[in-house]
Amino acid sequence: MVINVQNEKRTPLISIITPAYNSESFIEETMKSVLAQTYRHWEMIIVDDCSKDETVELVQTYMEQDERIKLIKLTENSGPAITRNTAINNAKGRFLAFLDSDDQWLPNKLEKQLQFMVDQQIAFSFSAYHVINEAGENTGTTIGVPDQVTYEELLKNNVIGCLTVMLDKEAIGDIEMVNIRTRQDYVLWLDLTKRGFTAYGLKEPLAKYRVVEQSISSNKIKMAKQNWYVYRKIEKIGLAKSIWYFIHYVYFKLKKYQA
Repeated sequence: MVINVQNEKRTPLISIITPAYNSESFIEETMKSVLAQTYRHWEMIIVDDCSKDETVELVQTYMEQDERIKLIKLTENSGPAITRNTAINNAKGRFLAFLDSDDQWLPNKLEKQLQFMVDQQIAFSFSAYHVINEAGENTGTTIGVPDQVTYEELLKNNVIGCLTVMLDKEAIGDIEMVNIRTRQDYVLWLDLTKRGFTAYGLKEPLAKYRVVEQSISSNKIKMAKQNWYVYRKIEKIGLAKSIWYFIHYVYFKLKKYQA
């Protein structure tokens, strides 16, 4: 890797944004995947959304072993947008990387993606990723990505996995996720691309996305309704255009499920 780990200016701090709620089953594997990173200059900000299980205790155990892991505990359950925004507002790094508490990264994720962004002078990047089941086993499915994606293309098909995104705050400026129950990450990607920041895809799979059957994202009908809400209420797109984009959304989803 070209970046020199001895030079602070060439080894920017990466702040890892991790919301957590009742995550005791998976968060240890998530933290271990961060601790295994070949790029070492990071901080992991875990924001607990009033978990009722042993999530906080597990995180505190790892905090005692590595001071780069940090915990913020919310006083009332607020949802993923508020938890992510809390982490973003407390981040000290130039770069932001997103990782949910049930997902994992491959060991070279941060190193390869940061070098990709530095070499290409990119402010917004994402990568391909593998899909694992609830038990953490490989499903044999890998989600590929295009070389780049624009606002119009994102409206038709969200090809950006949140667990793979890295942003350069120095180039982008302050960001905030809209406070909706789901798809708040999608709305942020739309906002950034609408502002002129093309999202660039790294073809190599660098993460593992866990499919949890009880998760919000596993409910396809709810996700479709939320996508429609984003078109009409958040992006304020007219009815005819919203139908046009929604037809594409359904087409790409059916294609993905049949693959």
